[in-house]
Amino acid sequence: MTQTRFDVLTIGNAIVDIIVPVDESFIIEEGMNKGIMHLIDTDRAEDLYGKMPLNRQQISGGSAANTAAGVASLGGRAAFVGKVADDGLGDDFETDFNEMGVHYATTRLKNGALTGRCMIFVTEDGERTMNTYLGACQQLTEQDIRPDDIGGAAITYMEGFLWDPVEAKKAFVLAAHYAHKNERATAFTLSDPFCVDRYRAEFLDLMRSKTIDYVFANIHELKSLYQTDDLGAAVREIAKDAELAAITMGADGAMVIYNGEVTSVPAFPIDKVVDATGAGDLFASGFLLGMARGQTLETALKTGCLAASEVISHIGARPLVALDGLVEKHGLAG
Repeated sequence: MTQTRFDVLTIGNAIVDIIVPVDESFIIEEGMNKGIMHLIDTDRAEDLYGKMPLNRQQISGGSAANTAAGVASLGGRAAFVGKVADDGLGDDFETDFNEMGVHYATTRLKNGALTGRCMIFVTEDGERTMNTYLGACQQLTEQDIRPDDIGGAAITYMEGFLWDPVEAKKAFVLAAHYAHKNERATAFTLSDPFCVDRYRAEFLDLMRSKTIDYVFANIHELKSLYQTDDLGAAVREIAKDAELAAITMGADGAMVIYNGEVTSVPAFPIDKVVDATGAGDLFASGFLLGMARGQTLETALKTGCLAASEVISHIGARPLVALDGLVEKHGLAG
């Protein structure tokens, strides 16, 4: 087994997030489905960007990238694999991750699509409506998977948002191969109900074939996976298919299903949900780091919920305070 270099290595879309608060009327006028992620082309991306209010915040992101950033903030050793272009936003992305202490060394895409970006419109109720131009991040291939990096990570975590491109799927499967070759765990997030609808059979196969060990989902994604409105029924089904399933339940906290047993914890109370962006990503940060460090399932769940509670209390998908200090304050370090 390769010596552990990273607690958590994540693989996913490398996207620059541009976040801005808007009124409900803006969502309606632009014909968006509130709370949903819309995939857009270059023309739509340029049009929406031009209409964005100027009080916007730019930060390098993407679902799995946010998780890696959260692991680093928690004091963990994090790495991220994702594709950006050899352009200005690509420079910004790489600089951001280096400054956060996340290992990032994916080769840049040259003479092709631009660096991906996601415009996130946040309404007063905290719901986020995402408009995503994927660009270069969809060009991830098997050549971007480095055996030593994967083999040196206690857990390799991958996102469902990057399951569309055929070459990226191959990269995922190759990463899982290297992880298991080194007796490391693999994890996967279902990402979005629309992802589940498109790839239900493939996601189930990832679990049933044991390509993926740990599965992350919220209750909507879990119900969609098993095409049921009965949460209890969905929990019973995923207990059969996945070695471990971590399920977020919003204000009701989170649960993990392992060996047929369900462990649940409540959410950490906050004054107000300001922006739900990144809640699932940061939950994954805390839970994965807890698992990588051998914490109990209950402690890992609490760490995940604590990380999520911090990020939904303000605008943006990254913590505004060092999460390691927050964890220590709540007696969850270890």
